[in-house]
Amino acid sequence: MPTNLLRKLGDAIAGKRAKAYPRPDGPRHVVITAGRVAVRAELLNTLTADRIWSQLPLFSTVETWGDSINFEVTVETGREKTAKTVADLGDICFWTEDDRIIIAYGPTPIAKAGEARLPKPCNVWAKAISDTTLLKSVTPGEKVSVKAA
Repeated sequence: MPTNLLRKLGDAIAGKRAKAYPRPDGPRHVVITAGRVAVRAELLNTLTADRIWSQLPLFSTVETWGDSINFEVTVETGREKTAKTVADLGDICFWTEDDRIIIAYGPTPIAKAGEARLPKPCNVWAKAISDTTLLKSVTPGEKVSVKAA
């Protein structure tokens, strides 16, 4: 297919995507509740954030990995150019290969000193407003939800 037709097709798809995942005026917030812990977060202006926002509420079961929690969700998206392998404190990430949300609040099993290394490059889709270290009390198997705040 000629490049100009591909560009037009891509523009048409991008236009549909913008309508399918509308952004409300102002910031978007979610509450992630895992067990008895609730963490508020503000969504970033990314395609991953848009896709997660459009699927809310999300429900799953927590798994732990070092000082992080992760859980499978029904959202699919590709890896963004800004994907990271080392999370900053407060990053709420999306692990694209496994369709999982991952929140690292400290060192993970593969981390070097002073970092929270993720298993693969992950899309950062939100920043925590609350203290994510409270997630340390969450145990595997606890219910987790992500809801609009």
